[in-house]
Amino acid sequence: MVTTRTAGPAAFFDGEPLARMIASALVALSRQRTPTSPVYADSVQAAYNHLVLLCLRRGMAPPASVPDMVTWAMTLPLHEWPLGLPEDMDAADGLLVDPKTSMPTQQCLEWVVAAQNAAAEQYENEIMLGVVQQCRIAQSPDSYTAFRRLLITRPVLTGTDLALLGEDLDLILLMDTVKRSYEPAPASYLRGGQYVQCARCGCLLVPIDGGQYRCELDRCRREGFTQIGRRFDAARSNGVHQLSRPLRMFITGPGLAEIDLEQALVAKGLQPEMWPNFDTYDLRITLPNKQVWAIDVKDRANPALLARTARPFTGSPPYDRAFLVVPKYRFDEREAYSRIFDRHVPDDVRSRVQLLSDTEFLRVLGRELKRIRRVGATRSTDGSASDA
Repeated sequence: MVTTRTAGPAAFFDGEPLARMIASALVALSRQRTPTSPVYADSVQAAYNHLVLLCLRRGMAPPASVPDMVTWAMTLPLHEWPLGLPEDMDAADGLLVDPKTSMPTQQCLEWVVAAQNAAAEQYENEIMLGVVQQCRIAQSPDSYTAFRRLLITRPVLTGTDLALLGEDLDLILLMDTVKRSYEPAPASYLRGGQYVQCARCGCLLVPIDGGQYRCELDRCRREGFTQIGRRFDAARSNGVHQLSRPLRMFITGPGLAEIDLEQALVAKGLQPEMWPNFDTYDLRITLPNKQVWAIDVKDRANPALLARTARPFTGSPPYDRAFLVVPKYRFDEREAYSRIFDRHVPDDVRSRVQLLSDTEFLRVLGRELKRIRRVGATRSTDGSASDA
């Protein structure tokens, strides 16, 4: 069971509160496009000041400046910072900033979302909950499904593409929100006047040294070499737009795993309901014996933070078993993923939701389908014998 530590005022400068504060500062820096006055936002300066104070209290040399704090984020795993964090509160590589792209890592964004009233969480919730409310009022689940699939399968749109979406009958209701969800692609993604799309996930690739590109999604980077997809000329097609970073990281990323799982379930002869009851959970399947399984898919780097934010599934639509499914590569890169999750998850979630990798979930499902068929065949045989 997760316990809350009672601490005095000095605890603010240590542990998880400071980790969230630093992560939020790094994300704020990544969004700064032009010089400001003062040079750093108050939140950035405060995070740096508290880190310096903590280092001095611990008798170690602090980062010399805000840029030096960013260098720490690119070179030091989080558990090596003087924050007093348990090692299992770190992700696999532990870095808060990708040294190749100089952009916040997924772990960094997860720390921001874990913060109370985090801007990334507020933005994502404002968009998604607003869409749910609109679709409920209009009694249009198809509009919600179309919007969700758009964010997953088309994270990059040209200005022309964006205009043409207005002709999609399922999206007409949500066009204002669609336009708010996409923002002009920044110049930092340009190389030779072109934007380049990742062939795996569809997000824009980030140019790095040596004429190479790097995808910002963990699932693509773990595959090894970058696959170049479509190229966009920045001067044509009325500009290039991409989903905001929180939506790319927390909707597109896990959404790709949701679509992969949907296809695997269809291949097993099942008909999954996607985002039932306006996204109460991600997938709902009815087995041949009428048993219903509810599935929520998460693609999180940090199992401890995932556990801290996990909640029991709501009962509508009803289900018999509930699963939290995470892509297998997360378990491959962090052998203790399940154990760390179990140490941090609230008791009411542990007793009601089972954590599995996507491959293990499909194995469990396969065994259950075989058992159901075997029981059905036995009953059929017994019935034939009785008739005889």
